Amino acid sequence: MLIRITPEHPIRSSEITSEAQYENRRQFLKEAGLIGLGVAGMALGATRAGAQPVQQGTSIGGAELKPELTPWEDVTSYNNFYEFGTDKADPAENAKKFKAKPWTVKVEGMVAKPGSYNLDDFLKPHKLEERIYRHRCVEAWSMVIPWLGFPMADFVKRMQPLGSAKYIEFTTLLDPQQMPGQRSPVLEWPYVEGLRMDEAMNPLTLFAVGVYGKMLPNQNGAPLRHVIPWKYGFKSCKSIVKIRFTDVMPRTAWSVANPSEYGFFANVNPEVDHPRWSQGKERRIGEFRRRDTLMFNGYAQQVSSMYSGMDLRKSY
Repeated sequence: MLIRITPEHPIRSSEITSEAQYENRRQFLKEAGLIGLGVAGMALGATRAGAQPVQQGTSIGGAELKPELTPWEDVTSYNNFYEFGTDKADPAENAKKFKAKPWTVKVEGMVAKPGSYNLDDFLKPHKLEERIYRHRCVEAWSMVIPWLGFPMADFVKRMQPLGSAKYIEFTTLLDPQQMPGQRSPVLEWPYVEGLRMDEAMNPLTLFAVGVYGKMLPNQNGAPLRHVIPWKYGFKSCKSIVKIRFTDVMPRTAWSVANPSEYGFFANVNPEVDHPRWSQGKERRIGEFRRRDTLMFNGYAQQVSSMYSGMDLRKSY
């Protein structure tokens, strides 16, 4: 069943993924083992170019009503995924033989339904949606990406966290054999990220399993990652194998590596510069001129209330 929710800022027909890309989703669902699991209707959604977008969050929000999607070639070849190397081209090159099947996600901690879930069982209860989001890297470059996934809040409710759980910790696969970047001590492995519970429950927060209507490429975090569009990109944990509900703020990879430069919250904030460069402007991949960076990456209306009363210069 397809649920139609009118987005706050309607997307124009020229911004909707093309018919050919939507049709590719049938193959995506087949390859991902999702046909018959109750998600096909939402995933296939509007199957005609120019059709009215139907999923919550399809708009990228803010003042930018007609974004240009970053081309597939750039989205899949210009990446930070240090598990496969520190150069932007390393993930696409070094992740070619990465095996994202079979895949198991372990859920543990302060939760009523802990357990190990194979990917099919993890995804089965959830309806997939397309979300077009801005992506802002802490390195002052950005993209606009059409993700395919489902709200993290739906998963959290399904797992039934205990009242004492205040945070969720996410862990990437540790496998130096497949992930050659993990042989380098550039970070403390495995990669760990975390969210406060209200951040995980925000309607914008997404578990993503696809991009541009196709399965996530290995270099983009296959088979499961999360996307938090108002935060810098390093907050998005890729190739997730463990999710832990806890009452303690997680020790996240970059804040452990360099706490003076990378905080736990990592909210996009043009008023708080990185110690080594300005965050006031960004370079949208594919554009020549730099553009102004928006507070919370343009999603202030949806998320700013979560940080009311906080000093965002200190809680960066």
